[in-house]
Amino acid sequence: MANRYVLIGGGLASAAAAKALRVADPEGRVTLVTSEVDPPYRRPHLSKALWKGGDVAKAMLDVASSGVEVRTGRTAKAVDVDGRRVELDDGETLDYDQLLLATGARARSLPVLPAAPPVVAYRSLADYRVARERSGEGKRALVVGGGFVGAELAAGLRDVGTDVHMVFPETALGANRFPDGLARAVTERYVSRGVSVHAGTTIESAERAGQCVRVRLGDGFVGEFDLVAVGVGAAPNTELAAAAGLQVSDGVEVDAALRALDPDGRPVPGVFAAGDVAAFPWPEPFARGRIEHEDAAVTMGAHAGRQMAAAAHGQAPAPYEHLPFFYSDLFDAGYEAVGLLDTRLDLVEDWRVPGREGVVYYLDEGRVVGVLLWNTWGQVDAARELVLAAQRVTPASLAGRLPR
Repeated sequence: MANRYVLIGGGLASAAAAKALRVADPEGRVTLVTSEVDPPYRRPHLSKALWKGGDVAKAMLDVASSGVEVRTGRTAKAVDVDGRRVELDDGETLDYDQLLLATGARARSLPVLPAAPPVVAYRSLADYRVARERSGEGKRALVVGGGFVGAELAAGLRDVGTDVHMVFPETALGANRFPDGLARAVTERYVSRGVSVHAGTTIESAERAGQCVRVRLGDGFVGEFDLVAVGVGAAPNTELAAAAGLQVSDGVEVDAALRALDPDGRPVPGVFAAGDVAAFPWPEPFARGRIEHEDAAVTMGAHAGRQMAAAAHGQAPAPYEHLPFFYSDLFDAGYEAVGLLDTRLDLVEDWRVPGREGVVYYLDEGRVVGVLLWNTWGQVDAARELVLAAQRVTPASLAGRLPR
């Protein structure tokens, strides 16, 4: 009898798991359930490629063509881990042999703002459609937040001719991740591209004004916007796992093989978690935690799929040992990075062109725990090896360590 695999979530992790299961267990029955009306798609495209002329169709992840049953617009309401059963919002139940919780995360909203369009807590393809309709020449947008999503989205909106304002409490874009000089240079680059940057302040008040939103900022600025896009981080969707009695912290706790844990730290038979929602043991020298980036979602999802198939066939589990990398595009600049980017660490900068091309190393007690490759390409594997080596280094030994 064919094994039954159920995947909860429609993101990159779930799609990668589905494809891995198709390879590892071609005869297995795979059902993917997503609360979004759209089938799985590449979420990073929402703040990157789709604003550069990319086609929405190219963002879609075609998992159905490989024989995966995709249920859109459906929400898992409860999981019975003892009976190995999932209850959906319409009362239907799905029995499973192996279950993946890839419920992802939800964008944080701000109580000071209206909770409906033209305000969007930017996260989904539906949010992109709202933003696209309300952007372009003659339109005005406020981007709230200067992190990954906020910075990318502001650049994308400006590229299509939108009058863009940004507001965030930090002193500069990337102020907590980038060296001071680089953060200032990035901010100045945004200003030179026509973005009005309101750094070091927040939204004081907001109200609807017809089809727009009138916003007052703490620096005294008042403006009406066709779109207000909020990118201030995300919270993991752990409610389903918590209600099922699984161990939950800032995410669904999993072991090295991505198996969900019970409150005593024991693997729960037949239940796995991956992607943005999973709190997993990182490779040394890092501690356990979550990460919300594409490489993590894809590699973790694929590994979870292989482990689900292995469990179904009585095979031994294998650990997930990958240190993910992440990347971003900010107008004409781009970077790739591994490990921790935190300006509270010791920083060593190795620039070929200051603020334009080079490498920044983040050290903790003399060991490299993070590497930022700014407009420097093809060095992710070398940077990852340097971080995982966990060896003590000196600033002088890092000069020219990675080709710039």
